[in-house]
Amino acid sequence: MSPTARFVVFLSVVLGIWLLQHLYVGWRLLGLPWLAAGTTARRVVLAVLAVGFVAYPLGRLLWHWGWLRTGVAFEWTGAAWMGTLFMLVMALLAAEVLTLGGHAWQPWTVGVRTVLVSVALAGAALALVGGMRAPRVVDVEADIPSLRPSLDGTTVVQLTDLHLGSLLGPRFLSHVIAQTGALHPDVVVITGDLFDSEADSVERLLPELSRLTAPHGVFAVTGNHEYYAGVERCVRLMSQAGFRVLDNSWAEVEPGLVIVGVPDDRGARQTGHPGADLQRALAGAPADAAVVLLQHAPQDENAAAAAGVDLMLDGHTHGGQIWPFHYLVKRVYPHLAGVFHVGGMIQVVSRGTGRWGPPMRLFAPSEIIRVTLRARPQDG
Repeated sequence: MSPTARFVVFLSVVLGIWLLQHLYVGWRLLGLPWLAAGTTARRVVLAVLAVGFVAYPLGRLLWHWGWLRTGVAFEWTGAAWMGTLFMLVMALLAAEVLTLGGHAWQPWTVGVRTVLVSVALAGAALALVGGMRAPRVVDVEADIPSLRPSLDGTTVVQLTDLHLGSLLGPRFLSHVIAQTGALHPDVVVITGDLFDSEADSVERLLPELSRLTAPHGVFAVTGNHEYYAGVERCVRLMSQAGFRVLDNSWAEVEPGLVIVGVPDDRGARQTGHPGADLQRALAGAPADAAVVLLQHAPQDENAAAAAGVDLMLDGHTHGGQIWPFHYLVKRVYPHLAGVFHVGGMIQVVSRGTGRWGPPMRLFAPSEIIRVTLRARPQDG
């Protein structure tokens, strides 16, 4: 199947799910007695459903047509509704389970649905607040026995999943760069999805991106969104910003410390590009060096540990971003967020520095990870 055909299939599935969600939520909400026909509340709900359905795609179209401010307003509204709709769907499905689709505990069905819808709306409000919070700094100490004593205390700051674009632009990027600079890292790494959906909106951020520096360099790998936005142009823009993009390759930061990077395997293969090849990426690296692997998605960690990687840095999951989406993401990526020990390797999975889709975060705060390398044996 060609990339165009895959995109058409993907878009059809997404729009179908989007429509079904609206129909389901509308069916259940409009069935509540306090939204009876002819009431103002019912008209408001119908208007919200209609506007919510078209806001996001309309915003994207307006953006591409050059109506930037109007497009962003519609896109933000649609994205916020996307997260709210998800929470409403989850709440109403929970009500279906509790009431067996309204067939059990019938006197309580309306009350249960009303309470859970109220909880969902309150959760959506909290998630919007969480989405506007600045990324928190998470400190991790990585004990690496093979690290030379002279490199003990080296700090690596990980940024990932910034999703720069129409919704996260200059103000957000400037704040992240200021936060990163205040940490005085020796090395900065970007583990994919620096871009969101198109390279155009990031090209204007190039002067700001160029301010992201570190004494031993800024290293990056591609995420799946770089491929969707046009990987060749994204890599070129990152290189122009002064970042070294590692594509199945390695770089010696200092004698005894190597950073290895592989592209996002799924995004690459979906768009007809060469995928991740860790053996190729490690070829020729100094055998006695400590190895830090940059990879977008937290997968194939056992293979990385077997290949001699000491520290693996990942993103992609966003930590689920909006509860209870965590549980669905964790079925695909068991290492959802945090620090994991895989054999003799340490794996750090970030919840992401930015956000994707809804401008919301609930029980999954955005993060900047600061890893301090320690030349000592791992506990346990």
